[in-house]
Amino acid sequence: MELKQTSTSDTSQSQLLQLVSFHIEEEEFAVDILNIQGINRMMNITRVPNTPAFVEGIINLRGQVIPVVNLRKRLGFPPKEPDKATRIIVVEIGKRVIGFIVDSVNEVLRISSSITEPPPPMVAGIDSEYITAVGKLEDRLLILLDLEKVLSGEDLNIIENISNN
Repeated sequence: MELKQTSTSDTSQSQLLQLVSFHIEEEEFAVDILNIQGINRMMNITRVPNTPAFVEGIINLRGQVIPVVNLRKRLGFPPKEPDKATRIIVVEIGKRVIGFIVDSVNEVLRISSSITEPPPPMVAGIDSEYITAVGKLEDRLLILLDLEKVLSGEDLNIIENISNN
C-alpha cells in the first residue's frame, strides 16, 4: 500500500502548504490560506484623506470597518481600473484586519514546501523582502508573499489609525 499524503509521523522535512493564488498584471502570487478571512467582490470604498497613495480607503464589511490597500500600487505595478474580476482579499495581520485589492483570485493550491525555494534578490520587480519563497509548479512560478512585510511598521500605524477613527 502506498501513501501519497505525508503523515504526521513522517520525518521528512517536506510540508504541505495551503495557499490562495491571485494575479496582479501577469504575475501570480500566493498567500497562506490561514491568514485569509474572506474574498470579496469590489465594493464601494470610502476614501480617507492624507493617507499613502496605496491606501484606497475603508470599507464596512459585516459591521467591521476595514482599511483597504491596493496591492498593485503597493508593489509598484502601474494603476488599473477595477473590473469584474477584481477582488478584495481580507486578511488578518497580527491583530489587524486589512483588505488587499488584487486583479483576480485564481485558486486554492496545496503544494509541497519541497518545490519552493528562497527568492532571488529581486523577483518581478518586487523587492525580495516581501517574498517568503518561489514555488516551482509544472508550468509556472508562484510568488509567495509575506503580507506582514508588504506593509512597514509605519504603514501599519497609519492603517490602524484609519480604522480606529
